[in-house]
Amino acid sequence: MAVDVLPLDPPPVATRHLGRDCFLVENATVPEFEPVDGTIELELAVGPERAFPGVVWRLQDAENFESFFVRPHQVGNPDAVQYTPVFNGISSWQLYHGEGFWASVAFPIDEWFTIRVVFAGSRADVYVRDMDEPALQVRELKRPVAPGRIGIASGGPPIHVARFAYGADAELRSDPPSLPTVDGTVPAWDVSDPFPEAEPEPFAGRSWTRLDAERNGLADLSRVNPIRDDRNTVLARATIRADEARTARMDFGFSDRAVVYLNGRPLYRGEDTYRSRDYRFLGSIGWWDSVYLPLVAGDNELAIAVSETFGGWGVQARLLDLDGITFA
Repeated sequence: MAVDVLPLDPPPVATRHLGRDCFLVENATVPEFEPVDGTIELELAVGPERAFPGVVWRLQDAENFESFFVRPHQVGNPDAVQYTPVFNGISSWQLYHGEGFWASVAFPIDEWFTIRVVFAGSRADVYVRDMDEPALQVRELKRPVAPGRIGIASGGPPIHVARFAYGADAELRSDPPSLPTVDGTVPAWDVSDPFPEAEPEPFAGRSWTRLDAERNGLADLSRVNPIRDDRNTVLARATIRADEARTARMDFGFSDRAVVYLNGRPLYRGEDTYRSRDYRFLGSIGWWDSVYLPLVAGDNELAIAVSETFGGWGVQARLLDLDGITFA
């Protein structure tokens, strides 16, 4: 592992902070180093202001990479640190939260401390301040296992960095428990091309891409499409096949806004945007909402129009009683 070097692009600015020679770094990567697995170690100092400083790895381009960051303004809270994948320029912190993604860590403010990220295959161990025990064990990295650049992301103003070390060695701790599977979830969606949220005819002229849901039912829509201009909405559709007409309860979650259609008829509209409920509401996706679907015998088209502002573009849905119901 190379130690005490900052071969970054763009080059950092030398300065002095908290009694040490250091560098001011904004967003920078290491040229010509693209490991599949590796270790990144960063010694930094942060103030109490709202920011998201951290490191990135397996970076394919400016819009696709893995990331880990700390939140100085949330020290000791459940979301003091977080792992988040970035697809098509969308950092999905509202989708990947809780155990295995967040951790409550008490790191210092206006003092030097160290972050270490060890990534190998589809897992990562993250150390914050304490270099003996991981603060966070990421059970399942969400992006493909592939070579990519590593770097530093300031997540706000430039950050003070006293040491930056990295290498292709990667030794993980023992396997953490696997992520749980949620029963009754929609296993896959057809996702449309993006269109403006105010589109009066959202179903007209759409093209579709198949997207498998994760084991917990989450479909990260940013895997399929970026947001360009005002095209911030997609339709996610699935076929529910019922052996007879019945009413079925569907629990679901989304980020940030959604309209639920069944067989072309709108049944529900909701908003879970960041701070849409109160100033503490994060907009994190969950099984917060339910709707009762009036299913007909045979095939039923479920479609959810999902609109995104920032923080994660996702949808999930599950039926509580699958007796006589299948997903086609």
